[in-house]
Amino acid sequence: MEYRTLIDVDSLRALLDQASVVVLDCRFNLADPGAGRAAYLAGHIPAARFADLDADLSSPVTPTSGRHPLPDPTLLAQRLASWGIDADTQVVVYDDMGGAMAARAWWLLRWLGHESVALLDGGLPAWQQAGLPLEQSEPEPEARFFDMRLRFNAVLDSESVAARQQAGEGLLVDARAPERYRGEVEPIDPVAGHVPGALNRPLNLNLDDNGRFKPAAQLAEEWRALIGATEPSALVMMCGSGVTACHNLLALEHAGLSGARLYAGSWSEWIRDPARPVATGDESA
Repeated sequence: MEYRTLIDVDSLRALLDQASVVVLDCRFNLADPGAGRAAYLAGHIPAARFADLDADLSSPVTPTSGRHPLPDPTLLAQRLASWGIDADTQVVVYDDMGGAMAARAWWLLRWLGHESVALLDGGLPAWQQAGLPLEQSEPEPEARFFDMRLRFNAVLDSESVAARQQAGEGLLVDARAPERYRGEVEPIDPVAGHVPGALNRPLNLNLDDNGRFKPAAQLAEEWRALIGATEPSALVMMCGSGVTACHNLLALEHAGLSGARLYAGSWSEWIRDPARPVATGDESA
């Protein structure tokens, strides 16, 4: 069976010994970039490789980019190959934040054309709650050939987003917390607020009280309440730096609303140009 959105703990446990399965630990702390790897070394799902948000899943920041620019596709493909991932590999990604970080890896693999990738529903906490073991040793995988088939149209840049907003085309949805979206607080970026016309759908709304994704039918109903009759292909997801927006993209895919795209630079890139407009308050009400 191929998993393309979510996989539960029991299913991963049954697959873990197969050579065709690769697990990526994507834990990361924006306030302490070294914390993720430290946590990985302290204990991770057996045979998991560590995927660092800054070093592996992003490229260096530039004066005009957001905080987590997309990685160079060729370099990312090489990294995936070094982890033992090829066209026949089922990839499973996880973190300890309800998928907020791991969804980035999920989306990047799909961006490069790899469909067989799923997020561990509930992440490491669910694995531990099931009483399953962790290990501290780092695997030494045999490199494979990763066949990149880049989906160029999956990403929008700031100029394209600005043009769409000005023309009233489609919908832009911001995954940040409501108080950041409204511009009431901004703990990370130098400017508070949101892109004019953007709606707000905080990523935590995709999860239930146990930190698992809500059922697909429920997610579809909730998203439809926000986007109305807008086609999924006319949706663009954003957040602070293009990372947690991928959580909304995963939720949409799980809900059967495929085709939305990513504003990769997101808010932290939008505000690099002071000429771009900024809005405050709630446009989602």
